[in-house]
Amino acid sequence: MPELYMVEYESLAHSNQPFMEELEATAVRVIRNGWYVLGQEVTAFEEEFAQYVGTRHCIGVANGLDALILSIEALDLPKGSDILVASNTYIATILAIVRVGHRPVLVEPDPSTFNIDPAGLPKAMTANTRAICVTHLFGKTCRMDAIGAFAREHGLKVVEDCAQSHGARLGTQMTGTFGDAGCFSFYPTKNLGALGDAGAIVTNDDALADRLRHTRNYGSKQKYVNRYVGVNSRLDELQAALLRVKLRHLDTMTAHKRALAEVYFAGLPDWIGTPKRRPDEFDVFHIYGIRYSRRDELRQHLLEHGVKTEIHYPIPPHRQEAMKGILSGDYPIADYLHSTELSLPISAGHTVQEVERVIAACHTFGHG
Repeated sequence: MPELYMVEYESLAHSNQPFMEELEATAVRVIRNGWYVLGQEVTAFEEEFAQYVGTRHCIGVANGLDALILSIEALDLPKGSDILVASNTYIATILAIVRVGHRPVLVEPDPSTFNIDPAGLPKAMTANTRAICVTHLFGKTCRMDAIGAFAREHGLKVVEDCAQSHGARLGTQMTGTFGDAGCFSFYPTKNLGALGDAGAIVTNDDALADRLRHTRNYGSKQKYVNRYVGVNSRLDELQAALLRVKLRHLDTMTAHKRALAEVYFAGLPDWIGTPKRRPDEFDVFHIYGIRYSRRDELRQHLLEHGVKTEIHYPIPPHRQEAMKGILSGDYPIADYLHSTELSLPISAGHTVQEVERVIAACHTFGHG
């Protein structure tokens, strides 16, 4: 019996194959150059990514979590401030708040979009609330029009977690440009992925950018002169150079993922809950997350039919052991989403034929 051909959930080797010659030549160039930390490649990437996103500044850092931690810290909020954050976000967003010494206050998401529900912000407000940290999940922009208006009304700072939303837009404006700071991860599986850990912060605030350039590098911009209590969180030259290569192809990769999403929308059975779309939102489909009440059965069925999937995420933050004593309360919408979400293959390396195989496998599942 022939071995079953598997549609992988993600194959980074496959996704990066079209750019391999450029990536290899770039790596050799950087290695031979002999400058590996905070050099010309980082500066060039920061300029190019800031231009792409539409901000005055981009500060390269070691990873997306550091981007969040440094950004929240740079806001200089009173210690122990309350920061509103989605109850179903990836835990990194919450870890950053806790690491800086603040208190995460969970706000339930809109179940149709997975993103934080602006209607839930007033109820979550306390006298100690100083900021909102939004996560643009799965490649869909949060409703920054409503969130921004609420933040301005109450004098709140806004930090955007853009780890999953490279190039996503609300209207003509990209994620990362609505708040005080936009935090990006370039983890290898992201739409704009490095070949290792990497991250960046974008902002239009000159003073904030200057502080961040200090704090990522031991609190120093001038060698051996330390202005702040900083950390070592620098985007290295090699990752910056590789990201410059892939940034040139990001719009093409996004268009491909959006085309695969259209195949899913057109072909999936109507008993599957598909991502919500709105006319003024440009989704980049970092994740194509469906919802189904018998999620685990469907996942097993797909695996038996040669399709690998993922769950984003199996355990909500308030049920994580690490959050005992930090998060409390009931969050039924987060519980519902975490128990019904299933992520289907939709990488830059997948083909229309593979997506059609996924759809065909879904249709053979005994729904009822």
